[in-house]
Amino acid sequence: MKTFTLEQIAQVCGGMLSKAKDVAITRIAPPLLADESTLALALGEDEIANLSKTKAQAALVPLGVNIEGFTTIEVERPRLAMMKLITMFYEAPHVNSGVHTTAVVHPTAKLGENVALGPNVVIGEHAEIGDNTKILANCYIGNGAKIGNNCFFHPAVNIGDRVKVGNDVILHHGVSLGADGFSFVTENPNNIEQAKKDGEIKENDVNQVIFKIPSIGSVVIGNNVEIGANTAIDRGTIEDTIVGDNTKIDDLVMIGHNCRIGKGCMIVSQVGIAGSCVIGDRVVIAGQAGLADHLNIGDDSIIAAQAGVSKSFPAKSIVIGSPAMPRKEFIKQMKLMKDAGDLITKFKKYEPLLKTFLEEHEGE
Repeated sequence: MKTFTLEQIAQVCGGMLSKAKDVAITRIAPPLLADESTLALALGEDEIANLSKTKAQAALVPLGVNIEGFTTIEVERPRLAMMKLITMFYEAPHVNSGVHTTAVVHPTAKLGENVALGPNVVIGEHAEIGDNTKILANCYIGNGAKIGNNCFFHPAVNIGDRVKVGNDVILHHGVSLGADGFSFVTENPNNIEQAKKDGEIKENDVNQVIFKIPSIGSVVIGNNVEIGANTAIDRGTIEDTIVGDNTKIDDLVMIGHNCRIGKGCMIVSQVGIAGSCVIGDRVVIAGQAGLADHLNIGDDSIIAAQAGVSKSFPAKSIVIGSPAMPRKEFIKQMKLMKDAGDLITKFKKYEPLLKTFLEEHEGE
């Protein structure tokens, strides 16, 4: 069990310690779940109020919160301090040392120093694994793939042929990098092409052979990227699909072929990005947003949850709604709809008077 003094915690968090009692801290928890050896995390108003009911004797609180007779560590950025605390108490998943006896490593593959491969890991022909990289059970690394230093792959990660992954990358359970892109063509224009060109579908019930377009590009993942469970990033058709340095991607995200995702982006769960989109640096895409193909989203933009993005937006845009539009325009439209509702309510109120008036003056 990890145990820390209050002085050690305050130093790591960069906080100001007001000590009423000397407590050895063995865990962290919200105030109502804390015991005597717990540091209570009172980061917001509700948690601060709950300190009156806690069994904890010490708490992490925002700067300026001081409770008489209670040990506190005041911090300027509570969430940042919480991250540092969790890192102190974090227990990494167990990783066997070296190469497990059931792992299959092709003779032409190259393993760096201090590489760990778990049970049933498969390393393909001419693949390269960097120093200190840990690959847990049932992962597959394709032929010619290159994995950087200090990476950590959770179980059941699948890396396709020729995929490149940078240094310090974390891939969670079931990540797929380098599957073929969803790219097809018919011999004659199909209904999708007609709809895009003419705005209507002119022919029905025409069966055509759908030809698969092979994907000969790859996927390139930058440094310090983290990708959540069951996220899929497809390889490019000809050019590579790219994810920039320091980008963080949540669970269940789909990124299509030929996309280029910038540096420092945050992409939240269940986002779908169709092929050939270009996403700038530091873009935030909230949960369940969907982007049509061949769009450009400028640097430092924010796409709100469930937005349906069908056109490109410049840098520093905040877009919302479906179809997505700038936030100010969305608010304006919502206000117009409310005003229209108010007008309808007023009309219904006076509608009987109007009906009576028309009846009385009928025929004039």
